[in-house]
Amino acid sequence: MKAQSVYIHIPFCQQICHYCDFTKFFYDEKLATEYIEALSNEVDTQVHGTKNRVNTIFIGGGTPTALNMEQLRSLLQLIDDKFDVAHCIEFTIEANPGDFDEDKIKLLRAFGVNRISLGVQVFDDAMLEELGRLHKVKDVYRSIDLLQQNGFGNISLDLIYALPKQTVEHFRRSLNEAVAFNLPHYSTYALQIEPKTVFYQRYKKGKLHRPPQEEEVEMYAILKDTMRSKGIQQYEISNFAKPGYESRHNQVYWNNEHYYGFGAGAHGYLPGERTGNIRPLPAYIKKAKEDGHPVLNTEAIGIREMVEEEMFLGLRRMEGINTNQFYEKFGFPYEKLYKERIAYLINKGWLEENGENIQLTDQGVLFGNDVFEQFLLEEDDLMLVR
Repeated sequence: MKAQSVYIHIPFCQQICHYCDFTKFFYDEKLATEYIEALSNEVDTQVHGTKNRVNTIFIGGGTPTALNMEQLRSLLQLIDDKFDVAHCIEFTIEANPGDFDEDKIKLLRAFGVNRISLGVQVFDDAMLEELGRLHKVKDVYRSIDLLQQNGFGNISLDLIYALPKQTVEHFRRSLNEAVAFNLPHYSTYALQIEPKTVFYQRYKKGKLHRPPQEEEVEMYAILKDTMRSKGIQQYEISNFAKPGYESRHNQVYWNNEHYYGFGAGAHGYLPGERTGNIRPLPAYIKKAKEDGHPVLNTEAIGIREMVEEEMFLGLRRMEGINTNQFYEKFGFPYEKLYKERIAYLINKGWLEENGENIQLTDQGVLFGNDVFEQFLLEEDDLMLVR
């Protein structure tokens, strides 16, 4: 095994959300069956043997629970055959409220899924419709109740803020309704206007207006304060959890560790390379069935890229980057490359030293992109550590 984590992409949705730029397609029963067959061949080609040990598995989308029972069973059986689910620490599937019933929940439990990531987004029916979501607020209550009744305690709830027409007070009410569930994990993101989305087209035409930046900053401050008051700790820029419920899979990304990526448009990170799969569904299915290698592009990852990504991704975590761990990984202290830049960022009030760690300050989080830009390297920079 080249990686200890697995991401599997299921691109089907009953409806396409207006903000989403992930690889997604309207659900079609015949096409979905063909997709699972192609996916099976890709996984079987890339990972040899059966019952391979992995630490985390994440089924994302799209909407994986849009699959019918037979397709979902086939997908879960594929995973169970190929990976040692019994010893997997965290097995997550994304789901939409109202998109599954008790039979699907029991099927997930039977195949070892132990964490649900629920795409709620906002507690307002009119705003959900504006986002292109199919569910209503009542579906959130029904779905969480159904999951908990069937033994799922590890539930993560996704929220989006800085939505069109959303006020600070509206966000506060939506957030308070979310935390009232007292769930162990919350992921909360500011809306991004991405190309090739409905929202992007509206934005270009001047028909989509987000809240002013100062209101977005206020919403983020309310988010952090509210979570803190409920004992839900911020452990990454956009993620909050009760102790022990931090997402193990997402930490693989932030720790710059290796993972497989299977499915249309999926990305993987293996030693020395990042891969990106073919996105168009017919092309992915054809190639995956032909040779099990539906990769569109491969990017070589050398020491420069590894160090840059270590800094970008590691600083997303509230604990930041540990001096000793960096040295163990690369064989030199990060000050060799970044001493002056770190001093500059500390002087700006965007970074701080905390024992053996460097981490973003509250102000630094707001200027994250400007901070990360400071850690880009030129090839000549590596001469300092050679």
